[in-house]
Amino acid sequence: MIKKGDFIRISYIAKLEDGTVIDSTDESVAREHGVYEEGARYGDIVVVVGEGHVLRGLDEDLEGKEVGYRGSVEVPPEKAFGEYDENNKEVISITKFNEKPMPGQRVKVGEKTGIVEKVIGRRAVVDFNHPLAGKKIIFDYEIKEMIEDPKEKIKYLFLIYTGRELVPKIRAGKVTVEVPRDASFNQFFLLGKYTVVDQIFKHMDDVKEVVFTEKFVRSGEEEKEEKERSKGKKGKGKKKRGEKAGETEMKEES
Repeated sequence: MIKKGDFIRISYIAKLEDGTVIDSTDESVAREHGVYEEGARYGDIVVVVGEGHVLRGLDEDLEGKEVGYRGSVEVPPEKAFGEYDENNKEVISITKFNEKPMPGQRVKVGEKTGIVEKVIGRRAVVDFNHPLAGKKIIFDYEIKEMIEDPKEKIKYLFLIYTGRELVPKIRAGKVTVEVPRDASFNQFFLLGKYTVVDQIFKHMDDVKEVVFTEKFVRSGEEEKEEKERSKGKKGKGKKKRGEKAGETEMKEES
C-alpha cells in the first residue's frame, strides 16, 4: 500500500469538467489535444508521495493505493490551482509595459505574472489569478511502479529538483555525485542540489553523508583516457599507465 514518502512512477491525463485535456505525461496525447510544449520532458514521471510534486488533490489520492492501480480523481479548485479571486486584478498604466498590451496577452509585472483582461484607454486590467483558478481538474492516472533502488531514488530527486540526470555512487552510507562541469555555473542546479540533499536525508535513513565532486581534465587527456580504458579491456586487466594524468578533483561535502 502506497504511503507518504514512497517513490512511485505514474502517468496521467489531466482535463477539465467539459473534457478539455490540459496536460498529459503522454507526448502523443499532448500533441493530439494541442497542449504539447516544445522542450518539455514527456513520459512517466516519478514523484515522492506527499512532497507536492503533483497537485495536492492528486498527491493525496495516491495514498492507500497499490502499484497497478488505474483510476480517476476529481480535484476541487482549493486542491488544484486555487479559488478564483475577483480582487486579484490590477489596473496598470500601459506605460509600464515594454510594448502595448493586448487582451489575452500573458505579461509579467514585477514578480507577478498575469493575463491582460482588457485595455481601456491608456490603462490595462491585468488578472493575476492562475488561468485554471476556480476550475475542477480531473486526473485519469495509473501507478506503474514503486521505486526501491536507492540509486534510482537519488537520480530522480536530481531530475525533479535540478532537471539533471545524475547517477550517484553509494557506499557504506556515503553518497557521491559527480557534478557536470557546466552545472557549476547554473543557478537552478546550485539551489536545487541543496533541496536534493535535504530530501535524501529525509527519505533515506541509511545515508549519512552526501559528497559532490567536480572533475577537471586537461585538454586532450579525456580522449587519451578513453583510449587507455579501451586498451585495458583488450588486455584483460593489465595495468594502465597515465590514466590519471592531468586530472584534478575537488570535493564539497554536505
